[in-house]
This record gives sequence, C-alpha cells and structure tokens, in this order.
Amino acid sequence: MVKKKTLRIGVKGLKQSLDEFASTAEAIERGEKVRKSSGVFFTSIEALRKSLTPKRLELLALIMEREPESLNELARLAKRNIKNVFDDITYLEQVGMLSKKDAGRETVPVIDYDSITIDIDLKGE
Repeated sequence: MVKKKTLRIGVKGLKQSLDEFASTAEAIERGEKVRKSSGVFFTSIEALRKSLTPKRLELLALIMEREPESLNELARLAKRNIKNVFDDITYLEQVGMLSKKDAGRETVPVIDYDSITIDIDLKGE
C-alpha cells in the first residue's frame, strides 16, 4: 500500500512564526534533533485567499488527476491561455505547491502529494 502524502497549507501570524523559529534554534543549540517542518504558510487569510484562486486549484486538480505531459497539455485541459497557465504554475512552484521537471523540450508540472489540508490560526498572533 502506498502511503498518502498531504501538503499542509496554512496561515501563521508573524509572532507564531518567530516563536517557532526561536524554539527550533534553542533546540538545535541544546543538540536536540529537530523535525523538519513542511508546508506552505501565509501571513494572512487574505494572502492565502489570493494565492489559492479557483483557477490555480483547478490546475492542481488537473495535474493530480490527468498528469499532463506538458504545460501546453495542461492549458488545453484547463481551456486556458498558455501564458496564464505558465504564470500560475510558476507562482505555485515558487510557493512550494508543485515542481517542474524538464522532459526534453517540454516542461512537466509535478505534484508529489495526494491531498491538501488547510490550517488557519484565527487568533492571528
């Protein structure tokens, strides 16, 4: 059975992020092993909302379901302009939600997770 991998996406306030950084640094100074933190986190719900647009979520779903062999194929599947798809894929790669691999003359979008969970700290600390 293949283990499912989940991408964590969330909102963390600046204080929470700094507190986590400080506690990690202290643990390293004490010689403790520190578990690698993974996920994509934004500083506000608004930033998260702007990043996970319906069109970008659709691209992620198409990549997971159809595994397109190129950005051109992805654009055809999404019925969108290639430049807009390229821009969205570049952004999603920059924030860590996918990667791209070169396959000859084509660029293939790759997702290495099966699902996404979203964590939101409503305190905003």
